[in-house]
Amino acid sequence: MGAKSRASARGILDTSTFLHLWRLPDTEALPAEPMISTVTLAELAVGPLVARDDRERARRQAHLQWAEADFVPLPFDVEAARIFGAVSTSLRESGRKATARTFDSMIAAIAIANDLPVHTCDPGDFEGIDRLEVVAVPVPG
Repeated sequence: MGAKSRASARGILDTSTFLHLWRLPDTEALPAEPMISTVTLAELAVGPLVARDDRERARRQAHLQWAEADFVPLPFDVEAARIFGAVSTSLRESGRKATARTFDSMIAAIAIANDLPVHTCDPGDFEGIDRLEVVAVPVPG
């Protein structure tokens, strides 16, 4: 589905949006009840481990700890796993490489399984995924 600009009551923040929260001048496109997925938590967990310097490592560790402290992530459960197959198929049918979008596909599957939109700063990452409501979140330059 195309990206929308209207916020919802509940929604999943993808990893890009979670990382940009502090920079967003306008929170109108964010859900009233923001949620994250276990996939975003996993992506955040990688950050400190691959940082090239101590300052960056500390910044990434702070993001991870904030996510762990303030969010109860939605799991990639059995229903999401089944939907993931359909998400991957819709990406392939739209001409996109499903393997290149694995994390985004898993986040999309969790969103579809929970009947929630994905709020993202990178709506193009979710193009070609059937049944997914995408809400574009503008980020300043």
